[in-house]
Amino acid sequence: MDSTRRGFLAAAGTAMAGDAVHAQDQDHDHAHQAVPSDPALRVKALESLLVEKGLVDRAALDLLVDRFEHKVGPRDGARVVARAWVDPAFKKRLLTNAPSAIAELGYTSGQGEHMLVVENGPTIHNLVVSTLCSCYPWAVLGLPPVWYKSTAYRSRAVIDPRGVLREFGTELDEDVEVHVWDSTAELRYIVLPERPVGTENMSEAELAELVTRDAMVGVSKVLPPGGKA
Repeated sequence: MDSTRRGFLAAAGTAMAGDAVHAQDQDHDHAHQAVPSDPALRVKALESLLVEKGLVDRAALDLLVDRFEHKVGPRDGARVVARAWVDPAFKKRLLTNAPSAIAELGYTSGQGEHMLVVENGPTIHNLVVSTLCSCYPWAVLGLPPVWYKSTAYRSRAVIDPRGVLREFGTELDEDVEVHVWDSTAELRYIVLPERPVGTENMSEAELAELVTRDAMVGVSKVLPPGGKA
């Protein structure tokens, strides 16, 4: 049994197609029903065609998806943040030349985009969005979450950033400025969150465990151990 996500999509597509044909057979007066236009099914169809043409290796695709879903995730970015918290010299390099500093930890991107790190502070909170697409720093954060790619987030993050933050459970004082950064294909932004209080004696590895993907996008803050700011 194919337990990969692609195997599941293939089975789902076959089942849905079968259901569509069965429905047509029951009522010939209805217009022909096509397989639902689910993006996952369209991706599966395109992938199958590329594999059939010998242009793509299915095993290589599975390895790539697995790497970004399970090995990269946001964990590489969390390690970058933790290093910046404990190493002032690294933090300075990160804010000055993010790609170079991130590469020091072995994380690089093959897409050729530039990355810029913006720092949260007591009076500034940064929020990242991609209004025209779903551009995202894959090299350190892995695959973008579904909500990041949604039209609602992409529009409202610009129009009503404080409202969006509240929906994520992030309440800011009125004197805190919210800066919204629009990622593009050429420039991706990463938020350097504030280090939570009470973590002065924690190791770099322990700090990295506190850092979340949402904090590096800017929709939330990093909480200290125990989960309360």
